[in-house]
Amino acid sequence: MLYKKINLELIVPADEAESVVAELNASLDRLEEGYMIFGGGIECVSVEHQGARKKSALMHTRAAGETAVGALRTAGEKMAGALKQII
Repeated sequence: MLYKKINLELIVPADEAESVVAELNASLDRLEEGYMIFGGGIECVSVEHQGARKKSALMHTRAAGETAVGALRTAGEKMAGALKQII
């Protein structure tokens, strides 16, 4: 039988780590009821945040959408101005 190992890395504020680990353990327990899970564990390691927060893919997508909306509005205004000059 073929198996796959799933790695998951989460970074959370230090003061929330205990509750996040507790929730993850509870979720793993629920998963074990429906799926065959072998081994595993949760490891907590302290890390220091490196500089400014990076934008997520969702934030980039949202910014691109806002840029597109702005471009369409500008194009519409220019078209309206051009039509007024023609008429």
